[in-house]
Parts: sequence; structure tokens; C-alpha cells
Amino acid sequence: MIVGRVRPPRGRTRPTTRLGTRGRLGPLAVIAAGAVLGWVLPHVESHLPQAGLGYSAGTAQAALGAIAAAMVTLAGFVLTAVTLVIQTIQAMSPRLVGALHYFARFLTVFALLVGTALYALVALSQVDSDRTPRLAVTFAVVLVLFDTVVVLGMLAALRSVVTGGGLARSVGDRLHHVVDSVYPTGHNYPPPPTEPHDRHAGRRVPVHYTGRPGTMRSLDEPALVSLAARTGTIIEMTVTTGDYVGTQARIAAILAPPGADIAQDTADLVSRHLLCGPTRTFEQDPAYGMRLLADIAIRALSPAVNDPTTAVQALDQIEDILLKLSTRALGTFGLTDDTDSVRVRCQAPDWPDLVALALDEILLYGATNPQVVRRTRALIERTSAHAPEDRRPPLLNRLAVLDRLTAHTAKDPHFQALAAAADPQGLGGPAWHEVPPRGGLDALGDRREPQ
Repeated sequence: MIVGRVRPPRGRTRPTTRLGTRGRLGPLAVIAAGAVLGWVLPHVESHLPQAGLGYSAGTAQAALGAIAAAMVTLAGFVLTAVTLVIQTIQAMSPRLVGALHYFARFLTVFALLVGTALYALVALSQVDSDRTPRLAVTFAVVLVLFDTVVVLGMLAALRSVVTGGGLARSVGDRLHHVVDSVYPTGHNYPPPPTEPHDRHAGRRVPVHYTGRPGTMRSLDEPALVSLAARTGTIIEMTVTTGDYVGTQARIAAILAPPGADIAQDTADLVSRHLLCGPTRTFEQDPAYGMRLLADIAIRALSPAVNDPTTAVQALDQIEDILLKLSTRALGTFGLTDDTDSVRVRCQAPDWPDLVALALDEILLYGATNPQVVRRTRALIERTSAHAPEDRRPPLLNRLAVLDRLTAHTAKDPHFQALAAAADPQGLGGPAWHEVPPRGGLDALGDRREPQ
């Protein structure tokens, strides 16, 4: 396995889905806190100076009852909104529901409303003709104002959540951060030279997975590097983030110096440091974000939806990510120990893999739509102009594919001329053309708009 870039191991990363244990306990804690506070605050208030709104006992009871009823009604509205959001997101791509965590956000809003209702009901039990907890009633009014702001914020967020373009922007925003984390700017293309490949030319011990089957989410990098350094070996991973790992699947090979003996528990430890789950996650998997953007685009291009503008919005985000990745060191990488020796070799997608993931399906399903063709052409030309010269062939190959597909699908000369122009807006913008230096697009001929 040829190592293209090296870096120290990162801290252990267990992808959080926010619907796991912490995601469930958070809303439950908010609800419980409302009930506890509704009981404690009226009792504590008797030891404090008189403060708050001057309600009579009857008025306080009516106010707390109205607050409880209103919060329960709003909680029902939030459940309806959650159902609408899940249906909309699943229509674009079922994988978006878990990736963007919108359900967890609305679940928190629901818990806040239920907690406020419980607070009002419990505090209501402390009001009688001889005792009116003014501070507790005032705090209930403050909670109503706070809940109103939160619900209005949720309604404002719904404008983007229920649109394909908004979902594409959400994926793109998260993907930018993931790319900077996985491919930091200090590791630019071409990658630095690495240690010789044949340093450990001795015994190779295969490692088979012994945990619960699932999708590989990440590695416990520090633990793997420590294990390899302690045993004087190199661990060569044969699976990568996003792969499905089944029972007894081969996941790695341990490379030992000649004459070294590898204990079975060493192989078992390698398997334990592989973190798997039911689905892929964003945290250490930029290719998954690209997969989601492509999903949004091709779903919008399906005959049942027929929304090429949403596909163009997804292509906007894909172009940004490809521009960022075009100058980063990609592909197989090594993890180093304290002596800067490579101890773990990991597979990862290279530039041609990411280009294929980002564009091939969109080319296949969008070749009949002039808007998508023109936007894809602008994407390819702009990325080719920005990318290093030896990273242009995969892009130029897609440009040739685009020409062949449009020649086959667009028979009328008008639409052929329309598809031959690059337009960052798809349709409606000025025809755009940029030729990269040192040849580039000229290898496929003049791409200027026909006169």
C-alpha cells in the first residue's frame, strides 16, 4: 500500500448521532427540570423578598392553566412540523434524516414546550387562597416569552429545511468543515515523500472483524498507533470509512519484521478499535457528504420530481467542495507515532474516486436538461482551471462524456448550441468560459459558445 500523506493520529472520535443516548437524555432532562423547578421554586420563594407580578390567587391559577394548555398545543404543532420535515427530507434522500440532525433539534424544542407545561401545572398545585407564588408565576411568563422566540426560530429554519436547495446548503456547510478536518490545508497536493514501502517485508497476519456487523464510521487512531508501536509492527487497513463490515470480514493486515511473532490478541485489539454503526456519518467521511449532494441532485432530476433548479443548487455546493479538494493531498495516508514513523496505513478515496462520486450519476440523469448540462459544464471548466495539471484528466473525461451524452439526447441544433455553453446559473446567466493554463481544456477543442 503506497502512502500518499502522513499525519499524527487524531483524538478518538465516536460519531454522535444526537439520537443516541445523549440525544435522548437531553430532552428528557429538560422535561424533568421543568417539573422539578415547578415544585422547588414556590417553596424557595417563601424565603426570598417579595418579587414578581402582583397576581391574585385566582388570576395566578388562570394564568398558569392557560400557559400549560398553550404549551401542550404548541408541542402538538411541533410534532406536526417534525413529521413534515421528515417526509420532506426523505423525499430528497432518506440518508439526510440522520446526517443533518434536524429531528434532534425539533425534539429539543418539543421537550422545552412540554417542560414549560409541566412547570406550569406543578406550580399551579402550589397556588391557594392564602398563598400566591408571585416569582413562580412571573417565571412562567418569562418561559412563555422564551418558548415563543424558540418556536419562531424553528419556523424560520423550516423555510430552508423543507426545500431541496436549503438541504443542499446545509450539507455543503457541514461538508466544508469536514474537509478542512480530514484534509487540512497543511497537506496540499502533491503530498510529501514518505518512508520506503518495504520497511516491513516480513510476515503478514490477516485481521478479521469480530464485532457486530455495521458500517465503518471511524478508527480509534491513537489506540491503533499505540498498538503498532508497542508491538513493533505496521497495521495496514484494508477497509475504509463508509465500507460495510460483515462478520469475519478481513479488515486489516499486520506487517511484522522478519522473525517476529504476532499474538492473536493483537489482531483482536485491531478489530476492537474499528468503530462501526448502522449508518455512515459525516464526521470522518467527506465522501458521504458528496454522496448526499449527488443524491439531492439525482432525486431532483427524476421524472417524478423534475426539478432541475434544485439539481443546480446541489451542483453549486459540489463545485465548492471539488475546488477545495482539488489542491489537497488525498488518497491513502499514514498515521505516525512519536518518532514520526508510519505505524498505520489507511485507505481513503483519491481524486478520481471523488470526481466520479460527485458527477457521474448527475451526468447520466441530467444530460437531457439544458440547465443541468450548462451548470455542469461550468463546474467542470472552473474546477479544471483551478486544479493542478495532473488532476485535470478525470474532469476533462467527464467533459467529453457530457459532450457525447448531449449529442445523443439533443437532436435539435438550438439545444445543441445551448448545451455547448457553460453557465454558472444553468440558464439565464451570461455564457461563461474559462480555459485553464498549460493546455487543459484545449485538449478537447474550443469550448466557446457558438456565434
